[in-house]
Amino acid sequence: MAIAKARARSKRYGPKAAKKVEKAMHEMKRGTLRSGRSGKNVRSREQAIAIGLSQARRAGGKVPPNLDKD
Repeated sequence: MAIAKARARSKRYGPKAAKKVEKAMHEMKRGTLRSGRSGKNVRSREQAIAIGLSQARRAGGKVPPNLDKD
């Protein structure tokens, strides 16, 4: 029971994740954020957040695993 409460209270994302997402959003708004493979400009907010979280994962930040991978 105590473990479940602690898990519910613990933060999902660490500070590194917040910084990476903030940087990705800033780049998107300036028009300099590009997607991985194609290199096209990122236009959607959701895509910018996904790129920031992916960068945080690679950098070793506290980010839950991506459940949307196929």
